[in-house]
Amino acid sequence: MFNPQLYLLAYGRIYANQGAMTPGVTQETVDGMSLNKIGRIIEAIRHERYRFSPARRVYIPKKNGKLRPLGLPTWSDKLVGEVVRLLLGSYYEPSFSDRSHGFRPGRGCHTALREVANTWPGTAWFVEGDISDCFGSLDNQVMLDTLAEQIHDNRFLRLLRNMLQAGYLEDWTWNATLSGAPQGGVASPILSNIYLHRLDRYVETVLMPHYNRGERRARNPAYLQVANELAKARRRGDRVQARALRKAMLALPSSDPNDPSYRRLRYIRYADDHLLGFAGPKAEAEEIKQRLTQFLRDDLKLELNHAKTLITHARTGAARFLGYDITVQHNDRKLTRGKRNVNGQIALRVPRSVVQAKCARYLKRGQPARRTPIMNRDDYTIVATYGAEYRGIVQYYLLASNIRRLHRLRWVMLSSLLRTLASKHHSTPTKMARKHQAKIITPNGPRVCFEATLHREDRKPLVARFGGFPLQRQKTAVIDDRRPDGLHHPPKELITRLLKRRCELCEQTGHMNTHHVRNLAELGPPGPAQPAWAAVMARRKRKALVVCDTCHDHIHARQPTTLTA
Repeated sequence: MFNPQLYLLAYGRIYANQGAMTPGVTQETVDGMSLNKIGRIIEAIRHERYRFSPARRVYIPKKNGKLRPLGLPTWSDKLVGEVVRLLLGSYYEPSFSDRSHGFRPGRGCHTALREVANTWPGTAWFVEGDISDCFGSLDNQVMLDTLAEQIHDNRFLRLLRNMLQAGYLEDWTWNATLSGAPQGGVASPILSNIYLHRLDRYVETVLMPHYNRGERRARNPAYLQVANELAKARRRGDRVQARALRKAMLALPSSDPNDPSYRRLRYIRYADDHLLGFAGPKAEAEEIKQRLTQFLRDDLKLELNHAKTLITHARTGAARFLGYDITVQHNDRKLTRGKRNVNGQIALRVPRSVVQAKCARYLKRGQPARRTPIMNRDDYTIVATYGAEYRGIVQYYLLASNIRRLHRLRWVMLSSLLRTLASKHHSTPTKMARKHQAKIITPNGPRVCFEATLHREDRKPLVARFGGFPLQRQKTAVIDDRRPDGLHHPPKELITRLLKRRCELCEQTGHMNTHHVRNLAELGPPGPAQPAWAAVMARRKRKALVVCDTCHDHIHARQPTTLTA
């Protein structure tokens, strides 16, 4: 915690986030970041004088119509939190379970879903688990005791205690945080993984060894009897009976689905959502759910959401996990060769309710409608907005076997896009389709899409595109939730510029600050009215500028700056 390079590394990782320019309970943001500020933070931590400020609480809507509390820390607390996250991640990451996929480098929703699809065949029951208000219910004492098992630096543990108990401000009234890791805190994901690692360890070391038994299922006696009769009929040359016996075999399972000597329990977790797959009787699945509930209540002081914690029959129902419907395939209707190889295999599917919810954003009175909030933007921005939204949904559901169900969403979004463009140009959707339709060559052959081009002087034009890719399943699709946290982090350009200690406006050397803007649009249009510092940032296409104290004061005072660069 006393190494300035660690704070520079943390600064380089979070300065570009949208929340870096959002103030907490004070007006401090990433703007004005300097090496001296890092030195003051380190000095305060060294003498245990650093205190985390209470987070500013706001509420964001949830899918069910309720509100989720979100804490907005100050910039210094974000920086220290990122340092804590880097240290805890480097120490705990190698010990985390392979069945944990949330908030981890190189892992995400797709890796969790692919593991279920590839390694859970033959599952009979799904036990869905969802912890009620997980982030807000993490017991602080249990958290600190868990950390103290591996970390023996009491100064660091006291710093973490101060972080957890800093409180929050709501309507300018301070409230204590007696439990939970603040949602919005930089270190909250790694702290929740450390906390819930005890759940992973319990399932892997207690439940799975207790319920797993048998190398493989026993052969079905009825199937073996029919197989013996089939062999005799073939030896006799009785083709009619052999054909009938072959059809009878296809209607029977080759292994005994009720084998009492065979059990399999499988487990996967993403953040606070976990799913268990059990091959065995329902009574034992109920017992597993009860033991899991008891462990969470007694050891982790957490409660399962009973409305979302369900036991689902794998072949006749579907478990909802990470936005997918997960079920086990079963097909005995087509009794022909090669049709039963899907039996027992996991199927990932797009839920019908998801398609309806995604389409509802672009519908009005049941019909595709224009989007008035973006209607006055240029064609390039409108097409780019629709294209990005559609592409994000399709890429997330690339693992689904019924991804073609998203054709309905494509039609709704395309119709809404054309109506929006038609309203903007006082035209018709048909004319807009004729104007923007294009054909492109893809690895899957030629595809029809809709494009809008933004021409620029002396530069390559920008092209926004809607569609142009097939709705086909990709079994190997992987989308990481976070960028990988390797041991070697490439130096950020901004950090290199800051360490030069040279003002990028007046060329003076010495103590430097970093001036930040939220986005390049804040710099204004080019021309005589644009300040010199804004012109430099616009020319470099950078949202940060390293300047001396004098230039930084002039920027905020809207005074002219000396430009020599």
